[in-house]
Order: sequence, then structure tokens, then C-alpha cells
Amino acid sequence: MEFAVKQKSVREAIVDYIDEHGSTGSRELSLHLGISRQALHAHLRRLIDHGKLFKTGSTRNARYHAAGESQVEEDFAAEFQVTGLDESRIYQRLSLSLNLSRLLKINVESIAHYAFTEMLNNVIDHSDSIRTRVRASLELGKLSFEIKDWGKGVFASIADKFSLDSEQDAMVELVKGKTTTMPDAHSGEGIFFTSKATDRFVLRSHRIQLEWDRARGDVFVSTPRYIKGTSVSVEIKRGSRLKLEDVFSRYAPEEFDYQFQKTRVHVKLLRKDYVSRSEAKRLMQNLDRFRVVELEFRGVKAMGQGFADEIFRVFSLQYPDVEVHAVNASSAIQAMIQHVQTSGE
Repeated sequence: MEFAVKQKSVREAIVDYIDEHGSTGSRELSLHLGISRQALHAHLRRLIDHGKLFKTGSTRNARYHAAGESQVEEDFAAEFQVTGLDESRIYQRLSLSLNLSRLLKINVESIAHYAFTEMLNNVIDHSDSIRTRVRASLELGKLSFEIKDWGKGVFASIADKFSLDSEQDAMVELVKGKTTTMPDAHSGEGIFFTSKATDRFVLRSHRIQLEWDRARGDVFVSTPRYIKGTSVSVEIKRGSRLKLEDVFSRYAPEEFDYQFQKTRVHVKLLRKDYVSRSEAKRLMQNLDRFRVVELEFRGVKAMGQGFADEIFRVFSLQYPDVEVHAVNASSAIQAMIQHVQTSGE
């Protein structure tokens, strides 16, 4: 208890000093409080994460400001003709408008740059839309942006390209990764890695909405009202410590020559109860393109013997070089997996 009170009092002292002096550097604060720079930075990170302070500059030139000072909220909004559009130039314009290079940590700005340019490039190359709208907002705790087009729609485009029965089937293919309507020009990695690097990522088209929530480690699908084209919404916490290179190293690790060879698929996106082999074949379609497949079973209540056998015995026999792992499976599902594997042996 005494330790917690002491921690709280140090942070209160930091906030009080900055309130009185307007802004400060870490050296000045360290001398004032009589604590080491290392200890001070731990407190500063917590205060930034909780929206009490914000940081400008970096390394020796970094300054810390009270949350209510100067930049409470900044916005950017514009519409563009898609023909001839350059995603990098639009990001530079947005970045200058919101002063992102100065107000965001290096790792956060790197994620923002990647996510924005990848999503806008998708509009340019895939949407067949005449125009696109970009909105962005820099708030105390987060950077958010939305990119909207009025084209064919991401799920409809994939369904047509691969002759799938429905946009729901296209959605399932998309979340696997490596799914693109232009394989000669695109790897199909942009949406996958953006969904893993950002704190909230929402992909909406027609009557399907997919939402990735990093804090909850889950994906959610819903059926809101119909919209034309595609809308992408992204949120990145300003206090995030995630690095873009860490995301790539998880799914495109050194052991795979930095190639995108590992994926994770949320099984519940098909439905919550799985029985038939046909459903299993639908789930595993095109996953032979990977070397490691993680099947996320969170939210799945039951699994039939035929479904389990098709994945964990038949698919594994057909593609012995592909590792298939069940993640967050209930004890009942684990028992079924073990049963079909043992029966196969």
C-alpha cells in the first residue's frame, strides 16, 4: 500500500510541476523530483498512457505537456478524385496538417503511416470508385482515421474474383490473409497486418462489418445498415508500445525468411457451432498457402466429429508441411481434436 501511495504521489508531483511551469524536459523534472531518469520515464509513460500528459519531440529535445494544453483535438477532412491519386502524398498532407511527426511517438507514427497508406492504396487499386473521402482526428489518447469510397465493395469484389457464393464467404477468405484480386501487384497482406498493428480496425461494406479489437484480442462481425462501397476506420492509441516490426516478425518471422507464412483465423466468423465436413473444407480452403495456421476457437461452443476430422486429420495428411494449431479451444473441443488424431493413428 505504501509503495502504491508513493507511486501516486510522484505522478501527482509531475503533473503539478507541469501545470505550474507549462511544459518541461525530463532532465529538469529529474532534478526537481530527485529521482533517476529511468524511474522518471516509467512514471511519464504511465501518465501519457492515461491521457494525463502528452509528449512533443523526441530523445533530448522531448518536452512534456499537461493534457489540456494547446492541442486538445485536431481534425483533417478532404475528398479526392481516385484517378491519379498518390497515397504517400495524401499521408504527407495529413501528417503535416496534424503535426504527426512531432506529436506522435516514433512507433505510433510508423503504424499510422503503414495503415493509412495501405488502406488508401486499396481504394486506388481495387475499389473502382471515382472519389474517396479521408477524415482523421488527433485526440489526447488516440489517432483515428476513416477512408470511405463508393466503389464495388471489398467483399463483393473478392466474391466475384474467386467465384464465391456470397460476400460472407468472401469475408472468411479475407481474414485469412494473402487474399487479393490483383495477385500480380499485391500480396494481400495489407488488411491482415493493419488489423494486427492497430488498436481498433473496422472494415465495413454493404451489410457486413468486421471489427478487430486488439485490447480484447478478438474479432467481431455484425450486419449494420447497407452502405455503398467500403469504409475503413482505424484507431491507434498514442501511448501504444507496439512496434510495426514486432507485428511482422510474428507472422513473417526470420525462420520463414521474413515471408508471410503464418496466419490466425477466428473460427467463429463462420458460425458458433460446427458439425459438417463441408464447413471444415470451407474454413481450410487456401490455408495450404501458409506454413503455420492458428485456428482461434474463442467463442466456439461445439465442434462435430466430421468437422474436426476434416481439419486435424484429413487436411494434415494432405498438407503435412502445414502446422495447424488450435488456440483458446475449450476442453470439449480439445478432446474432440485428440479423438480424431488418435483414431487416425
